[in-house]
Amino acid sequence: MKKEIEENKNYDKFILLNRLLSFSFSLFILVLYFSFVLVIGFKPNLLSIFVGETFVTTGILIGLLIIILSILLTLVYTIISNTYLDKLKEDLEK
Repeated sequence: MKKEIEENKNYDKFILLNRLLSFSFSLFILVLYFSFVLVIGFKPNLLSIFVGETFVTTGILIGLLIIILSILLTLVYTIISNTYLDKLKEDLEK
């Protein structure tokens, strides 16, 4: 059974799409986090600017935006996985 699945032409497509999505989303978020940490380490003055007349700084806003973007990308991956990749997987198992 396993050999039949691996010989199926959709198997390569499934593996490629799954890896492409997961690695690209992960790399994107990883670059954002490390960039944020590098800015904190080397140019902290950029993140200590107050926004308007509030006590909120740009560092807090950027940090929250990175977290929200991470959650949204996880949601997008889950939707793609549940709608498209699961159908490909079901077709392979038939």
